[in-house]
Amino acid sequence: MLYSIKIRENKNMFKLITLESTLEIPPFLYSQDKKISARIILSDDYEGTVTKEFGFIIAVVDVLDVGLGMIIPSSANTFHKVSFRILTFRPSISEVVRGACVEIVDFGAFIRLGPLDALVHVSQICDDYIVYEESAYRFLGKETGKILEVNDIVRARIIAVSLGGGRTAKLGLTMRQPFLGKDDWIERDLAEYYKDAEETEAPEEEAEKMEEKPASKKKKKK
Repeated sequence: MLYSIKIRENKNMFKLITLESTLEIPPFLYSQDKKISARIILSDDYEGTVTKEFGFIIAVVDVLDVGLGMIIPSSANTFHKVSFRILTFRPSISEVVRGACVEIVDFGAFIRLGPLDALVHVSQICDDYIVYEESAYRFLGKETGKILEVNDIVRARIIAVSLGGGRTAKLGLTMRQPFLGKDDWIERDLAEYYKDAEETEAPEEEAEKMEEKPASKKKKKK
């Protein structure tokens, strides 16, 4: 299927893309409006598919125009120039995302990101030795005590994107870095960050005071 493209980009993974193509409408759809018929066919052809160019196609948002039909002697269908808009989801490497943990297995956790589920491998859950508790369906950090369970909301970074053809796509995530993971993990990281910053600033402030004292004494002698 041939098409031309107009893209309205946002600063995130979701985009609205306008496509132009040629569409076949079969006789059993002749009785209704052309745009309704085109919407039915386009939704079936595009929604839920994955391409390297667009990523995951979530939905056909709107049919903008359906041209006059052309008849070909060898076919009962009519052929129309059609313009329509699709909503796509195209993740990028290093992008930080937020989603819900929907499944936990022995090798990792699956995080739902809109239309796709991404895998956080057990080695990427946190910077700790991770124990899989099969009876509770959860992961536990041996030293940090961090717990990851189904329905937990997490922040993660995309480290792998594989957009195959058809209806398959694979995403890999990590939560090992600071300020990633569950909200309470991030709060703990922030507390440690500010604590370290205060400890670093204290000696610097003392050093500045020590430098100011000799200068003030000299002024008094004059």
